[in-house]
Amino acid sequence: MLDQVSDLIREVAQTVVLPRFRKLAADEVHQKAPGDLVTIADQESERALTRGLTALLPGSVVVGEEAVAADPSVQDRIGAGGAVWIVDPVDGTNNFAAGKTPFCVMVALVRDGETVAGWILDVVDDRLTTAELGSGAFRDGVRLKTRADSPAAAGLHGVISWKYLPDHLRDQVDAHAGALGGYTAGRHCAGYEYPATVADEQQFALFWRIKPWDHVPGSLIVREAGGVTRHLDGLEYRPVHRRRGLLVAANEEIWQTVQTTLFPDGPPIIED
Repeated sequence: MLDQVSDLIREVAQTVVLPRFRKLAADEVHQKAPGDLVTIADQESERALTRGLTALLPGSVVVGEEAVAADPSVQDRIGAGGAVWIVDPVDGTNNFAAGKTPFCVMVALVRDGETVAGWILDVVDDRLTTAELGSGAFRDGVRLKTRADSPAAAGLHGVISWKYLPDHLRDQVDAHAGALGGYTAGRHCAGYEYPATVADEQQFALFWRIKPWDHVPGSLIVREAGGVTRHLDGLEYRPVHRRRGLLVAANEEIWQTVQTTLFPDGPPIIED
């Protein structure tokens, strides 16, 4: 089924998403919340993926970003057991709406609360990164492994997503991030950051706002390639979690180095 889902994602990307790129009319872009856009491509992509995924796996349900925006209770399906597809129909919508890259289509399959497969398609580059629980991570069929060595803090480069960080954590991170080798605010597309960490384009990524469609597919890919995805206090990330704060790293030692560098007085207390 891994290949069938891959084919479906590529088909939707090529027939629904890409034809809208840089061709959106003004009335095809709307604001769900301040700074949070949705386009007709998001909506049509989610509908097509929902039809296709549930046909591939009868009895399964879908938790899609736009369905949750319309009815937040849809997200509760993740913890209800059974087979659940988690769908981000266009990850990086703000980039997409502005005619910029990157943007991706992301899907994960969760069974009884555990992620068992994940897919991230970079739509413009047609680059597909996948993972299956216990079977590894792959990019277009080539097995992926994160870097095994662990530089000191000054040799680490990554992403710190500042946008949603609360003031007290922003101040703390800002005070200590200079000890790292370098960081950016990222490309505004989680589907880019996870494969980039696996490919050693960066060694870590820190996020605050955690939506399952943004992070469940990539978290499995990173873990299956040898990396780590945990909350800032060290708790392993799971699809049902709604707590905030996530630190992604290429390996265990890098995760520990980044966490202790940014939070030298101990991990922050994160409330569910």
